[in-house]
Formats: sequence, C-alpha cells, structure tokens
Amino acid sequence: MQLPSKLLDDAVQAFAALPGIGKKTALRLVLHLLKEDADKARQFGDTIARMREEVQFCSQCHNVCDQDKLQPDSPPLCSICSNRSRNQEVICVVEDIRDLIAIESTDQFNGTYHLLGGVISPVDGIGPEDLHFDTLLQRIEEQGVKELIMALSPTIEGDTTIFYLSKKLRQPDVRITTIARGISFGGDLEYVDELTLSRSLANRLPYESYLVNK
Repeated sequence: MQLPSKLLDDAVQAFAALPGIGKKTALRLVLHLLKEDADKARQFGDTIARMREEVQFCSQCHNVCDQDKLQPDSPPLCSICSNRSRNQEVICVVEDIRDLIAIESTDQFNGTYHLLGGVISPVDGIGPEDLHFDTLLQRIEEQGVKELIMALSPTIEGDTTIFYLSKKLRQPDVRITTIARGISFGGDLEYVDELTLSRSLANRLPYESYLVNK
C-alpha cells in the first residue's frame, strides 16, 4: 500500500499493529482522525497515553484499576476487591481481564476474582511460574476463602491449569468447583453468550465430579 505521506504511513502501521486491525481498516481509522478537529485528535492521543501510563494492576487479584489519589502510597486495589458488599469468601479464577468482563456482564456473580494471566501451556513456553498462582494461594490462606470457581476456558490447557492448582491447594476445607460444561470443549470463555455463561456459573460442579465424568 503506497501512501503519499510518511506520517500517514507511520500512523497506519501503528494502527495495523493492533490485533484484529488490517491495513485497510487502519487506513480508514487514520483518515477519519485526519478529518477530525485537531483538538479531538489530540485528545484521542492523550487519552491513550494517559491510559497506558496511569492504569495500574490490582495488588490482590491483578485486575486493572485506576490510581487511588486518596491513598497514593497504598497498594492499588480494583473496584471489585475494595467493594465490601462483594462476597470475599468466593473467588472466581479466570485467565484474563476479558473473561472477567464476560462474567461481570451476566450480573450473576457477586464474589471476587483472580486473574492468572494465562493458562499453563508448555507448547507456548508458559509454565506455573509465569502465572499468578502464588498470590492466589496467599489470598486463600489469609482471607478465609471457602470456594474457588475455576472459570477457565474448556481446553486442554485450561484443564491442565485447574488440575495443577487442585494439587497445589493445601486447604482441604476450600471447595473447588468448575463452571458447568454448557460451554463446548475447546471454546474461549470471552466469546460465550451471557445466558450460557450465567447458567454455567449457576450450575457449577465440584471439581471431583468433573474429573469422574471426563
């Protein structure tokens, strides 16, 4: 794609580097910004830069959160972990922020979350040491957690991760459940419709039963 401007080409290349954005879509976005008022375009760029610089990660669950201007020296906590009306004794373990958003959109869960940052995948070079297992086990010990809902995508990697955590968990009084398999094996949680996801949460199964049925 030959463009008449180096600046235009650089902007297209930047947009095209984003996942799911091809060169034609990138060009359409860049041309749209080019037609916008200069202040609006500047505000767009400032918003992206500020997001990248100021967004933090929750020290407890690893969800994204804003800076706490009232307590700037305290470890950052997301709006879910700091909400005392949420059930702190139930933790829904998810892969990343996209799965958290998918579950929150169902309005069926009032506990807290823990973002692992991925799943165990030797093929991709991702081992247990690359994921947030240590902080999860620490939360279970310190917060009196009674249930872990393993809401990982139903794939071999997801099942491997659940099995690993079940073996690492030393508290026999902590119940481990998995979301019901209304979700097809091999699918990604973030793409499941809200009704199926909410029913899978409501009909979750003890992990031992899931192992027996496999």
